[in-house]
Amino acid sequence: CIYVIAGGVGALGGYAISPDTVEGETEVDYDTAWDSSVEILSIMGTVNSKDYKLGNINATVGGSKITVDLSQISSKEVRLRVKARKNMLPDIKVAQDIFVKIKSRTKE
Repeated sequence: CIYVIAGGVGALGGYAISPDTVEGETEVDYDTAWDSSVEILSIMGTVNSKDYKLGNINATVGGSKITVDLSQISSKEVRLRVKARKNMLPDIKVAQDIFVKIKSRTKE
């Protein structure tokens, strides 16, 4: 089931693919998307682990467990997926916030 989200995420081309995950594409190279993701997660919380080759970053933001997955679609396009769960429950607001901030950072 795909949920379309209005507001900040929808305006940036992201959409919810589950109650805890927001996904979208960004038109930048992989390194820019990776650096932006690590930077935003470091500012908002704590990066617990990261694997550049696999495109996975695990972090904690405001008590929520965050997973960011990056996959290169082309040389100038990356799929960004942000998942957030707090106390085993979906935390879509945090996932949306992180997605929007990472995507905005890649445009700077």
